[in-house]
Amino acid sequence: MTGTASTASQASPASAAGLRAHGGTTPEVVFYQLNAKVLERAEDIPEDAKQVVYYSLAIGHHIGVFDCFKPAFRCTADVFDRVLETLSGNAEAHRKLSGLLRFGEITVDASHTRLLIAAIEQVLPTAPPDVGAWLDRLRTALDAIRREPAIYLMGRRLP
Repeated sequence: MTGTASTASQASPASAAGLRAHGGTTPEVVFYQLNAKVLERAEDIPEDAKQVVYYSLAIGHHIGVFDCFKPAFRCTADVFDRVLETLSGNAEAHRKLSGLLRFGEITVDASHTRLLIAAIEQVLPTAPPDVGAWLDRLRTALDAIRREPAIYLMGRRLP
């Protein structure tokens, strides 16, 4: 995030080269959005106890809550590298999203919305069309998180 690389191969040491190392398929980056919470035992959480629900979101599987995700948007590794290049002027936003390359997946939650929306707003007017379209989808998902903090995204790289 700290550099201003002009090509995907210069993006970072953990760039698309790492994503492409899995063989002949085109590697992808997929962001899933929390679609539902499934309770193992519905009676464990009273319907009128919203704070209990939010608490259960925080402690998740320990009390029988399972996250259900649906794919929200995806792109090729090359497009994701270009997204990172486009965000290189904002070190924190770049660092957050490039964690996907370092760790294989990232979580984007309410604590990231302000940072990422500001970075997207800054670069969107000059972003290439495919990168701009991806950033616009991310911004839409971030807006949903801002409206309902229990929603979050899980970004993963797929071989």
